[in-house]
Amino acid sequence: MTSKTTHAAQLRTEFDFELPRGYLDSDGVLHRHGRMRLATGRDELSPLIDQRVRENPAYLGVVLLSLVITALGTLPRIDAGVVEKLLATDLAYLQSFYRTINGLTDEACAVACPNCGTQFALPAPWSGLGES
Repeated sequence: MTSKTTHAAQLRTEFDFELPRGYLDSDGVLHRHGRMRLATGRDELSPLIDQRVRENPAYLGVVLLSLVITALGTLPRIDAGVVEKLLATDLAYLQSFYRTINGLTDEACAVACPNCGTQFALPAPWSGLGES
């Protein structure tokens, strides 16, 4: 096994989730189990040129989630229309899940002054990315 293969096998890029409430489709089927992949730079940037996001910046989270959710129950496709119909509880859960798997949590970073050594906490420098 090559080093490249070893690294690829160690990098986990998709994560399963279970929605708190679930998405009820037009046939009355409830979908709760899904999968989300890690976001790329393109995923973070491409919604910014979407006309819906330009007209309503709050729509960024909907578009972003529609790009990274790879499966939801037996739905054949996940798009912004599906994400915008999620209950608020499920939408908040997915936004938090996105930040968690992508390492964008709002945790503080412990830092120390290089001159005097005093330690203190700062907000994580990435805490504003992926916000919706």
